[in-house]
Amino acid sequence: MATALILLAAGQGTRMNSDLPKVLHPIGNAPMFAHALASGSALDPARTVVVVGHGGDQVAREAHKINEDILIARQDEQLGTAHAVLQAKEALDGFEGDVFILYGDTPFVSEETILRMAEARNSHDVVVLGFEAADPGRYGRLVRDGDTLTRIVEYKDATEAERAITLCNSGLLAADSTVLFELLEQVGNDNASGEYYLPDIIEIAWKTGRTATAVSCTEAETLGVNTRTELARADGIFQAAKRTEALENGVTLMAPETVFFSLDTYLGRDAVIEPNVIFGPGVTVESTARIRAFSHLEGCHVSMGSTVGPFARLRPGAELANNAHIGNFVEVKNAQIGEGTKVNHLSYIGDADIGDGTNVGAGTITCNYDGVFKHRTTVGRDAFIGSNTMLVAPVTIGHEAMTASGSVITSDVPNGALAIGRAKQVNKPMLAVRMFEKLKSLKAKKQKGQ
Repeated sequence: MATALILLAAGQGTRMNSDLPKVLHPIGNAPMFAHALASGSALDPARTVVVVGHGGDQVAREAHKINEDILIARQDEQLGTAHAVLQAKEALDGFEGDVFILYGDTPFVSEETILRMAEARNSHDVVVLGFEAADPGRYGRLVRDGDTLTRIVEYKDATEAERAITLCNSGLLAADSTVLFELLEQVGNDNASGEYYLPDIIEIAWKTGRTATAVSCTEAETLGVNTRTELARADGIFQAAKRTEALENGVTLMAPETVFFSLDTYLGRDAVIEPNVIFGPGVTVESTARIRAFSHLEGCHVSMGSTVGPFARLRPGAELANNAHIGNFVEVKNAQIGEGTKVNHLSYIGDADIGDGTNVGAGTITCNYDGVFKHRTTVGRDAFIGSNTMLVAPVTIGHEAMTASGSVITSDVPNGALAIGRAKQVNKPMLAVRMFEKLKSLKAKKQKGQ
């Protein structure tokens, strides 16, 4: 059975007190709605529709960064969740199969839970995701007759008996596409808020002879994010889950509570992560690599057996081959670092290709930017770059070549050659003593004049 996703992401989120649309606030360095889409991907959807409203262009741009095939529907007036889902009807024209409705501000519903909803759809026309709330508060209540879900009632419209029900509505729902839109067309707005409620389709389905049921999950999965406090809590939950996942997958975290992950962070088995490491988006660390303390990685790939840090920064485009060494206070950006190559101290390597087995001395800088354009540096295999070398790109250093410490290299260096690019040293006997005496005399005169 083909499936489609409708993700509702039209809300303004006024309680966030932000100009940024609510669903774009990050959890694990990804917009919160990306988490819901990631869980929905377990269904391998044929179509995905994101319904946008406030800040719709921004949300659409971020959605297309995730998947350029995502379809965008717009809800210009905020008339309720049933109205929001109806805006996706045109985008699903011609689609036949099941539709799953997700929420951009409910990021933690798991793949397993969504797959259980899909299984329940095999025997019911409509499936709703519910949860047993410790404090049901103002959640909508699921009214059941045995296993049959007969209706969902909003708290403000519920009787006292209905408010005593603890099985609450998460908002997620699945139904056949044709059935869903037939039911939505019958939803009215005769309620306390004057809105078109998506949950009303359950009672309509029951009255028209269709069956509905509820699948339950933990309350933690249905956590909604509406305030900055809830956002911080959600990120904490995400980080805790990622740390547990890493440990269970065979990664060593020396101080788990000090390591921070992104949604797409991948760590291989037997990788070792020391304290106070931050993984930005797009990081892959392969098996047996070691990331040492206080390092920051983003958009990079660290291969097997490599070491990074401490106090290192890998920026987007950094690619480390097996057994490479990036040491303390080294920054690498948009550069290929060869197998067994060492850049161990206080260096910047940007827009560069460094060959296998090369040693880059302390204080080396690839001077890659001329104020307008970026230029590339190429260093061959088994080369030796002396400490405090400035490699002024574009420049190529050959295989087994060497640069003298303190050199400014502006021209290519052939294979096996030694390049010396520094001014000739001249020593002036006793000049330092005379200069110090003169300076001290000037200082004394100034102090006396004060």
